[in-house]
Amino acid sequence: MNVNKIDLGHGKPRTTVAVVSAATAAAAGLMLIGTPAQARQISGALSGAPGRHSPVAPSRLDPDHDGDTDVVTDCAAPRPGHAACLSMKVTDTDTYVGPRPEGGDPAPLGFSPALLHRAYELPWGRGSGRTVAIVDAYDDPNAASDLATYRHTFGLPPCTTANGCFRKVNQNGGTSPPSADSGWATEISLDLDMVSAICPNCHILLVEASSAELSDLGTAVNRAVSLGAKFVSNSYGGDESSADASYDRLYYNHPGVAITVSAGDNGYGTSYPAASRYVTAVGGTTMINSDTARGFTETAWGDEGDGGTGSGCSAYDAKPSWQTDRGCAMRTATDVSAVADPDTGVAVYDTYQSGGWAVYGGTSASSPIIAATYALAGTPAAGSYPSSYPYEHASALHNITSGGNGSCSPAYLCTAGPGYNGPTGLGTPDGDTAFTAP
Repeated sequence: MNVNKIDLGHGKPRTTVAVVSAATAAAAGLMLIGTPAQARQISGALSGAPGRHSPVAPSRLDPDHDGDTDVVTDCAAPRPGHAACLSMKVTDTDTYVGPRPEGGDPAPLGFSPALLHRAYELPWGRGSGRTVAIVDAYDDPNAASDLATYRHTFGLPPCTTANGCFRKVNQNGGTSPPSADSGWATEISLDLDMVSAICPNCHILLVEASSAELSDLGTAVNRAVSLGAKFVSNSYGGDESSADASYDRLYYNHPGVAITVSAGDNGYGTSYPAASRYVTAVGGTTMINSDTARGFTETAWGDEGDGGTGSGCSAYDAKPSWQTDRGCAMRTATDVSAVADPDTGVAVYDTYQSGGWAVYGGTSASSPIIAATYALAGTPAAGSYPSSYPYEHASALHNITSGGNGSCSPAYLCTAGPGYNGPTGLGTPDGDTAFTAP
């Protein structure tokens, strides 16, 4: 196995892509937006809930213990009833191993659109007319211009407000943005860039929640669905709580919509909304070049001092019927995965209180990658839960059989191996077949 060490430049974090499908709530008669009274009721339940391990990465990490910060996260750890964004930015080059840069002048470091398509054998040219929604908190004032730079650099077709490809709204559907936040802006950039990389012909809807409260983020998910998005990426998470069933009912139960959620970045431990039985929980891998027929080798992104993918057995969410592992009676995270290790991260462009090009990782990257892969695969079947699709097509995924994210019992919840496992689920994309309706 050949590992290419690359000297990385400094850069800024990117925002996560949250894809929300807008179709089925009305057909299913579901409430799209929770009332203030319901939100207060949930907050009350959370305030008394016992704390659980949160898979949100620390703010500064030094895996090689050389005294220099190697990876930073710009979103604070969540309080009860709130979520944190999960983007991780590489700031020191000495721990970075990843792909050689392609394209650009100068060429950005990290996985490019071409490399991601090659690694996951994804088709070009699909997705026209389909909308992927990204849900994040607060505003990224430079979202449109940064997106334009990313797409131009990598030769992707323009996606602008003028040509109808890009639209940015607040959680109420209006055009007045919430207050700006540099941490969440990096998450937004990451999300927009990963949706662009995987499905360059897709339209992108960015819905900015007023705050990082789960009630506001959930309202933004509902807004994305009501505006017609069939794919929603959510790159945020927080502690599980007894209020999760209420959040599920109010915000994440959208049959016919592919809703993806990051599994977390701090090793073994479940987070919400990834633990929701209605979403596709997306874990993370480490991916490097190798002398294999595929050209890449993936392992579970493990806790080696710089975080690790989340996984585990939910304490509150019921198990969906399509999930049959026997070591967890409740919902098991995760379902599928994609590259997330910042040491083998993706190229992102962000300028809001940031320096432009940088390498980013975290399951904030893997969630929009999978949401956009669903979009390549086609519109979900009405009334179905797209999170079940990979379980019908498990052979169409790259099964990840090595690596782990901690210690646990039973071991498969935190250790990769043949078949289903907690850190990487059923595996990573091998084309888009696993994300099509059976």
